[in-house]
Parts: sequence; C-alpha cells; structure tokens
Amino acid sequence: MKLFLYALVIALVFSSLGFKKYVWFISLGYGFSVAGIGVMLLIMGANVPASLLFVAYGLRLGGYLAYREIKSSTYKTKMKSEIKSGDGMKAGAKIGIWLSSALMYACQTAPLTFRTANQKGSSVMLIIGMIIGAVGLIIETTADLQKNKAKKQNPARFVDTGLYKIVRCPNYFGEMLFWTGAFVGGITAYSGVLQWVIVLLGYLGIIYVMFGGARRLEMRQNCTYGEDPEYQNYVKTTPIMIPFVPLYSVEKYTWLVA
Repeated sequence: MKLFLYALVIALVFSSLGFKKYVWFISLGYGFSVAGIGVMLLIMGANVPASLLFVAYGLRLGGYLAYREIKSSTYKTKMKSEIKSGDGMKAGAKIGIWLSSALMYACQTAPLTFRTANQKGSSVMLIIGMIIGAVGLIIETTADLQKNKAKKQNPARFVDTGLYKIVRCPNYFGEMLFWTGAFVGGITAYSGVLQWVIVLLGYLGIIYVMFGGARRLEMRQNCTYGEDPEYQNYVKTTPIMIPFVPLYSVEKYTWLVA
C-alpha cells in the first residue's frame, strides 16, 4: 500500500489547486494529479507505456483546461453561471472536497499502482487495457477538437458533427473507455479484497461522475436548444453516452447528482 499512499500524496498536492479556485479541484487538479502519478510510477519502475498513458492523459486534460481558462472569455462567462464559484464555502467543506477528490484520483490510477507494487510485470490483460485506454484517449481528444471547431463556426448551434453524429457525449465516452482500459489492465495483478475495493471505487466512481456530467449537460442543452426541432430530432435518435446503445436521456435519473 506504500505506493498507493505515494499516489495519494501526489494527488493531494495537485488537487490543492482547488483552494485557489473551487472548480480546479475537479478540473486542473484532476488532470495534473493523473499526470503526476504517471511520472511517479515511471520513476518507481512501472510499465513504461502504461505510465506514459497516464502522463499523456493528464497533461492533455490539464493543458486543455488551462488553455480554456486563460484564452476563452466566452467559456469564463458561461461557467460563471453554470458552475458554483465556491465563494463563501466553509473551509471544512473545501477540505472535504479536496480529500475526496484526491482519493478518487489515487483510486482511479490504482490498477497500475498495484500491478507495480505487486511486481506483476506485463501481461496480456495489461496490453488489452492499454489499447482500450489509448482508443479512449484518442476519442476524447478528437471530440474536444471537433467541438471547439464547430463552436467557432457556429457558437449558437448544438454540435452534431464528427463523433457527435454517433453519440452526444463522445468526450465522456472516451473518458470512460480510458478508465475502463486502466481497470482491465490491472485485473490479473490485484491482490486481496482491499485492492479490489480500491480499484472498483475508482472505476465505478468515474463512471458515475461521467453519467452525472452527461445529465447536467443534457439539462443545460434542453434549456438552450429545447425549442429547436433539429435538436429534438437529434436527441431522439442519437444515444447520449455509448454509441449504438439506445439510451437517449438520463435527465430523469435524479440520483445522478455528480
């Protein structure tokens, strides 16, 4: 468990960015925590390609979010009305969010942490997991680029081009694929009930967060585009989270409060 504790400390350090700006607990702090853990695992002798996937994932996400924070005035204006600023939040609540966020990131990356700590080395499952993760990272990156391009061309229209023709939240789908790959890659390496509990908490936790994010996005888009007949047709014919799986709405699932 020593390596897991190292990962947790790294996540706590990077997640502390949230004390500067509340949303950074789960945005910049998230991306840079994963990248930092990936670097730590490299130093500790973890599988190099798998560790580099974490580094690439974290730097892409953290860099993308940092760029958006700095360069996009439209994004800043929009987020002021859609995301809680955290102003006036008690210190105890912020500390709770900081600790729980860091623990989540350590749990998400735990499959490779435990594979390294248990000295399991490479395996077929690790290779399969890395392939799944790499595909997820490519999908997520492509979706973000396509959305940015579409919004520059027509800021007032919902995005239904590129990957968005297939699924309404391809970036969330890519995120879920990435962490599915991480989980799968460690299946043959977990030792004992506690390790299984930790990795399941991380994996199921991020899946829940992604569906919660999709619900928030759906509600927001319904308010913005709800009167548009093209949008109505789009949401009725395009799955919200997983391509070709006929789940078209999660708005009614009020337990998705992430």
